[in-house]
Amino acid sequence: MKILLTGCEGQLGRELQRALPPLGELVVTRRATLDMADPSALRNAVRNLRPWVIVNAAAYTRVERAEHDHGGALKVNAIAPGILAEEARRLGALLVHFSTDYVFDGAKAGAYLESDKPHPLNAYGQSKLAGDMAIESSGCRRLIARTSWVYAPRGQNFFVAIAERALAGQPLRVVGDQHGVPTEAHFLADMTAALIKSRFEGTINVVPAGATTWHGFAEAIVEALGLHTVVREIRSSEHASPVRRPANSLLDTTRLALQLGRAPEPWQRLLARCVREWTALQPRAQNA
Repeated sequence: MKILLTGCEGQLGRELQRALPPLGELVVTRRATLDMADPSALRNAVRNLRPWVIVNAAAYTRVERAEHDHGGALKVNAIAPGILAEEARRLGALLVHFSTDYVFDGAKAGAYLESDKPHPLNAYGQSKLAGDMAIESSGCRRLIARTSWVYAPRGQNFFVAIAERALAGQPLRVVGDQHGVPTEAHFLADMTAALIKSRFEGTINVVPAGATTWHGFAEAIVEALGLHTVVREIRSSEHASPVRRPANSLLDTTRLALQLGRAPEPWQRLLARCVREWTALQPRAQNA
């Protein structure tokens, strides 16, 4: 089975390069060789490779920048997935795509089901929802994994930002009225491989067990690092940002547990693994 992976240089793409090879022959694309904003390049890549599975880990993830670059976000998050979906349908291939909690407005009291109606608050969420809809309307075989708050020991993400600032002894002010589930990229890649192997098709929430806030996540990072940096809790209104974010990003994982025959791991346990990996990457002088 030939698997085409886009976005291999991102935090999730790196983990997918580890998790996918046991399923078949993995072919990866990089920014230098495949421009996700070039429809012709996308079509040619798929038609030349003729994969049985297309895993699209490429995304425009700069949430604040998307507010001023709607066109750029739509090219990567909506138009590109739509093209991949059309090509997947022509081949009879499975398209694996990653959606986001930001397709919801956060007004629901409990965790969101896969069937709940989306209503994004910001340009990033709108572009991701447009991608989901393009894939669904194509009629292709699809696995849309909806996830939240993805982080890894490398790259630009919330975990790395908090860990670096805490290690440097810098003060931390973090929003405490937005609720969700931190999702380790290693976990997300493993769950994706397991879902492909199980032959699941449709939309499914893929997040760990549990819930917290950004403030709670930051405190857990600091504690796991063995540091004593104070993390001050603030409200969303105190955080200067042009982006409206959902107050509730919780995603229900009942479908995931039923499909794989086991409940997802707690986010705290996955954080501990990420901390170990991040610590191992730091210069020796910082670990002394």
